[in-house]
Amino acid sequence: MKKCIAIIVSVLLLASCADTHQVVRSGASSDVRLNETSTIYIAVPADGVYGANTYHGSGQNTAQIVNSAFAKRSRSTKVGRTPQSFAEARDTALSENWEFLVYPTILHWEDRATEWSAIPDTVEVKIEVVETETDSSIASAVIKGKSGLATFGGDHPQDLLPQPIDDFVSSLY
Repeated sequence: MKKCIAIIVSVLLLASCADTHQVVRSGASSDVRLNETSTIYIAVPADGVYGANTYHGSGQNTAQIVNSAFAKRSRSTKVGRTPQSFAEARDTALSENWEFLVYPTILHWEDRATEWSAIPDTVEVKIEVVETETDSSIASAVIKGKSGLATFGGDHPQDLLPQPIDDFVSSLY
């Protein structure tokens, strides 16, 4: 009996360590596919805010994570320098002759002290991919992540993004 209880407790502890990710695609799917020669401009989103907390650098961090996923597959990517509105980012992409604009938006960013509060870190980022010449959206998704409860202080919202963003970007090629 003690062995059974020990196994159940172990399984529950391991399950509480697991992060969860979700990619929710939205809008109509386009037949346009990216390839290694596609040129991609990645806008920097505004920093995430939760309540009175602004998570400084979260926008640039998110853009770099998105860039890492695209740079694995395309030879030419560029990340903007500062946050831009959609219209500003589209104008930059057009004037610099980038084929595609990737426009991330931080919808939710919550960095918690999960190890003692038992409240998980959560993040939600919308990513829209637009063909700059036609101004048509070829793909859009909301990436959601939630940390496990037993993080021991090591997780932050940005740690929840690389895998689901990479999965979404991979589906575009």
